[in-house]
Amino acid sequence: MKVVAALLVALFTLLTACSSSEERWTDEDVTFEAEGLTIHGTYRHEDGAAPSPAALLISESGNTDRNGDNAVAGPVGNMRQLAELLSDRGVASLRYDKVGTGKTGLGPYALRPAEVGSAVYTGGARAAVRFLADQAATDKDRISVYALGEGTIHAMTLATETPKIHSLGLFQPLPGRYLDIITSRVRANASPEALASWLAAVNQVRTAGTVPPNLPEGLGALLNPGNVKAVVEADKIDPLTLAARIPADTPVLLTCSDADGQAKCDTEKPLIDALKHTALTVVELKGVNHVLRDDPTDNVANYSKQDPLSPQVVTALDGFVTK
Repeated sequence: MKVVAALLVALFTLLTACSSSEERWTDEDVTFEAEGLTIHGTYRHEDGAAPSPAALLISESGNTDRNGDNAVAGPVGNMRQLAELLSDRGVASLRYDKVGTGKTGLGPYALRPAEVGSAVYTGGARAAVRFLADQAATDKDRISVYALGEGTIHAMTLATETPKIHSLGLFQPLPGRYLDIITSRVRANASPEALASWLAAVNQVRTAGTVPPNLPEGLGALLNPGNVKAVVEADKIDPLTLAARIPADTPVLLTCSDADGQAKCDTEKPLIDALKHTALTVVELKGVNHVLRDDPTDNVANYSKQDPLSPQVVTALDGFVTK
């Protein structure tokens, strides 16, 4: 009976501690402005805390909101999980609905959606960093940025600017220029005729800023008159150039995975080399999909299953978050 009683007391103490810890953290709906666009987000912070580390979370490309939920993949929730993981380690966070998603929507771009390009997304990220820096609970010297996929472009841009970013978490980053990445996928999967059409289209986009009509085999969904301005803008950004400009003392975590067709470790090598002047940590994940969960198939249909983040990602974060 004494053993049972002791176990019950220990269990009660553990549950009370977990509950108390969770209750200290608040998911607060917030808004901030970015050049006429009102951005909606979630500021997860500890009530009444002294200034402490804080992190900006930037979601993947496309119609992906603050939580990582996507119009194609469904309620993914990986960025919400990342925020909760960080708070368990004493780090506040801000995640937000970028332009065209969630409560933010298109705002002033509703009548001119073709003007939404990489600069608009980076502008939103800048405004988000300013919001974090303005919070009384933020340690201004410990602001980090964690981003996934194309979001890492904006994260690296912020790291070259002020206010100074303390550290960067680059999860499955883009390893090269936008059109080069797509070209490698087309080269691997398309017919010779479709590849030739695509290569001609890329050349036209880069030289004239226009796109030919009627690209074959669904390639028109990737490149068309409606998105050509945004594609041109995104393609001008070279991740290797951004990486080279990041201050040398910046702690950087980069993950890649043998299961992620968008961020395999061999394709990330040029970016890894460009980051070697920083305080770089590279973690090669095994069987982890693009949304940071254990799934060697990397099947988009599995993204919304709400599985926990991979233990490999958790371990990587544990080793990095205090740097």
